[in-house]
Amino acid sequence: MEELQKIKRDTDFIYQKISKVVPEIEWAVHAPYIYKINRLKKEKNAVILAHNYQTPEIYHGVADFSADSLALAIEASKTSADIILMAGVHFMAETAKLMSPDKKVILPDMNAGCSLSSSITGKDVRLLKEKYPGVPVVSYVNTSAEVKAETDVCCTSANAVKIVKSLGVKKVIFLPDDYLAKYVASQTDIEIISWKGICVVHDQFSKQEIDDIRKNNPGIKIIAHPECPPDVIQASDFAGSTSGMIKYVKDNQPKKVMMVTECSMSDNIQIENPNVDFIKPCNMCPHMKKITLPKILDCLENETGEIIMDKETINKARISVERMAAIGR
Repeated sequence: MEELQKIKRDTDFIYQKISKVVPEIEWAVHAPYIYKINRLKKEKNAVILAHNYQTPEIYHGVADFSADSLALAIEASKTSADIILMAGVHFMAETAKLMSPDKKVILPDMNAGCSLSSSITGKDVRLLKEKYPGVPVVSYVNTSAEVKAETDVCCTSANAVKIVKSLGVKKVIFLPDDYLAKYVASQTDIEIISWKGICVVHDQFSKQEIDDIRKNNPGIKIIAHPECPPDVIQASDFAGSTSGMIKYVKDNQPKKVMMVTECSMSDNIQIENPNVDFIKPCNMCPHMKKITLPKILDCLENETGEIIMDKETINKARISVERMAAIGR
């Protein structure tokens, strides 16, 4: 009984924040895990980084820092924690390790991958460099460390256009997202050599879906991620990164909005913008959803899922990430 009272006392304020998107019957399951995780991370001097696509009970319940890929990579390098737990996918945990090579970085599910990251290898990049000698390589942060090690500079969806323009060249190899490459090409006069990778979440959206949503919701603002197909972006009112989409909602406070991206992000941003009515798409990332509170607790208790990389890969890959961070958004 005393334990239940402690759990209620330590977690009630979190539930008050997310009660509109998490049913009370679900909270009864989540609260004990949140209580144990938040106590344990203090004992172990651990920090939890969570991507925007994590579910609300993780994003608002246990994360010390919640953000997009770029911000998480930078935060990883600033933390004084002994352990970094990445509530995200494998390439994000690798990127955290690149930025904090002397810290223990752990991932609750080593099978939490990414369709973009798995679409290209370091060997593929080396072959491209042979085919286009002297052409700089820009790789999306959604790539493995071995790809980053073959890359001149990384980017995120937030700064892809800025990164490409900063190189001051006429031709760039841009990997691996074909739709993001097309978006960058539409925003610059630079020739973009792309790869045929896609995000399984954003590729599911269609222009017809956008048109139907708009028809059934007069006055709605539709904002899309640049990983979406070009005709979806063209049919939307705004295109931007996860951080850009969040800023759009916060600054404009539309009466009704649809965020053309992963399901959980709409839940998380609705919590922070209670006056906005969110029409929610439901394309979920199967990889992000492999991260759960029970897995986070088990990972933290046993310190499993450690990201191990050789020093050469870390040193080579970190250069491209540091260049990205130096250029910023």
